[in-house]
Amino acid sequence: MADSRHAYGALRQLPCVWMRGGTSKAAFFHARDLPADPAARDRLLLAALDGQDKRQIDGIGGGLPLTTKLAIIAPPSRADADVDYLFGQLVIGENRIDYAPTCGNILAAVAPFALEEGLLAATAPYSRVRIHMLNTRSLCEALLATPGGQVAYRGDTRISGVPGSAAPIELAFHDVAGSSCGALYPTGHYRELVAGVAVTCIDNGMPVVLLAAQALGVSGYETPAELDANLPFKQRLEQIRLAIGPRMGLGDVRNKVVPKMTLIAPPRHGGVIHTRSFIPHKCHDAIGVLGAASVASACVQPGTVCDGVAQLADPALLSVEHPGGEFSIRLRHGADGIPGVSLLRTARPLFRGAVQLP
Repeated sequence: MADSRHAYGALRQLPCVWMRGGTSKAAFFHARDLPADPAARDRLLLAALDGQDKRQIDGIGGGLPLTTKLAIIAPPSRADADVDYLFGQLVIGENRIDYAPTCGNILAAVAPFALEEGLLAATAPYSRVRIHMLNTRSLCEALLATPGGQVAYRGDTRISGVPGSAAPIELAFHDVAGSSCGALYPTGHYRELVAGVAVTCIDNGMPVVLLAAQALGVSGYETPAELDANLPFKQRLEQIRLAIGPRMGLGDVRNKVVPKMTLIAPPRHGGVIHTRSFIPHKCHDAIGVLGAASVASACVQPGTVCDGVAQLADPALLSVEHPGGEFSIRLRHGADGIPGVSLLRTARPLFRGAVQLP
């Protein structure tokens, strides 16, 4: 039998580390291994993950928004950071990558990747890694255990949506308020009407539109599959998203994954609020890290749509309920009144090697 490499041409090898960060998975690449030209870079990445087929049968993408992500890591481009992180959300079946938002779940894997790939040295017993999030031009400081100068992955921390336990990674966000929209409340209002529905627009690291589930004729406790199957509801939700996007400073959001539309309802399991989040057209099985941060921030602000729905016990530690469990957010109130955010995630590499490309 003829050698297929001669029959069809040798495949190109692109170094890659497939990593779980929080409740998501992403292909991690060094910027040095990718073309400098953004268009050429994206052609390569789309081929790696398969941006054309919804099943992603000819690439390493996972066929779901939570598993069709990528991260490009580089040395820092600013003096107060240790590493640069560019996040990309591949839009399944549309053969394009959206770089508008960042991703807090995948962010949790950046520090382990940077340390193990030699971009900076670990210190014992802990390492602090200052991450420059290029998508939003903001900083996050990751604190993780590195006994003996090696990243620790085993531990007792559990997060909803991930089986078992692992070593904690603490993420403290700096200056993320308004990172995409220019202001914590980008429209200048805590509450406003869009297509007859009261909404709150907030950006504390992720642009989010909050609205009461009952205002759209649902309870907010449906499963993601039930909401995805409710076409009239989803059409109305998208109508609101398209109308509010320009007012949030995001322009035409027809081809963007932001803002994240988030339904709220009274909590059922001892948390502060119950949520269903969309990314942007499919209901999330959980909730994004920075999406949860934005929701929690709105819960402590009187006058938002969360007022009267949220049940505040400890205004500094808020448990945001979602379909897969809960997400605990710690808020730090600065002198400017804008809440800072910190939280715990876990992460680990799944495989190291090379993507085979035509």
